[in-house]
Amino acid sequence: MAYLNGLKCRECGRDYPTEPLNVCDFCFGPLEVAYDYSTIREVVTRDGITSGPLSIWRYKDLLPASGENPVDIMTGMTPLIKANNLGKELGLNNLYIKNDSVNPSFSFKDRVVSVACTKAIEFGYEVLSCASTGNLAASVAAHAARAGIKAVVFIPGDLEQGKVINAAIYGPTIMAIDGNYDDVNRLCSEIADNYPWAFVNVNMRPYYAEGSKTLGYEVVEQLDWQVPDHVVVPAASGAMFTKIWKGFNELACLGLLDGVEGMSFGEDQNSVHHPSVSTKMHMAQAFGCSPIAAAWNNGQTHVVPVKPDTIAKSLAIGNPADGIYALKVIKESGGSATATPEDTVAEGIELLARTEGIFTETAGGVSISVLKSLVESGAIKQNERTVVYITGNGLKTQEVVQGAVNTLPIKPTMDSFESAYNG
Repeated sequence: MAYLNGLKCRECGRDYPTEPLNVCDFCFGPLEVAYDYSTIREVVTRDGITSGPLSIWRYKDLLPASGENPVDIMTGMTPLIKANNLGKELGLNNLYIKNDSVNPSFSFKDRVVSVACTKAIEFGYEVLSCASTGNLAASVAAHAARAGIKAVVFIPGDLEQGKVINAAIYGPTIMAIDGNYDDVNRLCSEIADNYPWAFVNVNMRPYYAEGSKTLGYEVVEQLDWQVPDHVVVPAASGAMFTKIWKGFNELACLGLLDGVEGMSFGEDQNSVHHPSVSTKMHMAQAFGCSPIAAAWNNGQTHVVPVKPDTIAKSLAIGNPADGIYALKVIKESGGSATATPEDTVAEGIELLARTEGIFTETAGGVSISVLKSLVESGAIKQNERTVVYITGNGLKTQEVVQGAVNTLPIKPTMDSFESAYNG
């Protein structure tokens, strides 16, 4: 069962029932899941988690949908890799890569969609939908196929072909919009008001977003129930960034961190914080779409929307829904936000592939490039334990690194081979 008290407005604090709602009727603020933490504290244990399935549903007691019969394509428990080669090149002794590119539809979006789809089935929906920059469309289509329901996904018309194919193979209806993601999202908000569909990132958004907490839970579990000193997270809407932080703090408050005493949760479910969580949260954006980083570095408390113009299309959200909350997390954690130049994105992809054998998409290239700049600036020290989140697979955005192809054409003879190889 899900241990919920309902929904709560993140701005005015008004309570709402557990229904497919995402906006407060009074102040138009976003809604978030409110948990019955007192009951959760009685049932969740380390042993219970580690004896669970090898998917995000090992954390079912901390998620807003029933874990008894989830729509699960075995998402999660992705590798946390000690990146010795990349660390040596950058001058870091304790660098880890959380490789979420190996999820079933090849991105972290499987985490949020598994939760949203499970909740949609609970609500009785028969159509699953989304506004997407690519990865989400594939995940929605895959989970709808698994659940045996229809999928209708909406994408910008200029999306990378690899991402379109990745979604199309599962058999959804794909609507390619003449516009950017923000145009797509506005249209989907209108459709959600007129069609009885479960839009995972519109009317299902409060439940959907909670799936990203598992990125925090898994890293803690994989680090023997400790939090890292630093994390580097790519950001589009900012939701994943805020939820990783929430995940760290929930485990701390529940007394599940090694050597850390639990504490009571405050009335404000949106500011769960434990003083022992000292992780610095570093946000990574590409310069061509960096509204949150710009707001942070300009000392602003609100995010000014921008028109995306970036090679990192999966991060191309010019009006980030969770921007102001991401700014609060950066401040609370003592972290940072960095906009990396566009010409460093492909360099970051190639650096990670060359050193660790991981082929990431553009969002990962952004994260690696920002990691490099943080080390160079001294923000991350040599022995500090650092985790970089890699959220999507490079086979989806091959166009960006076509210049890496350097084949040597030869004839099927030893002379031809040696001439080419030694020449």
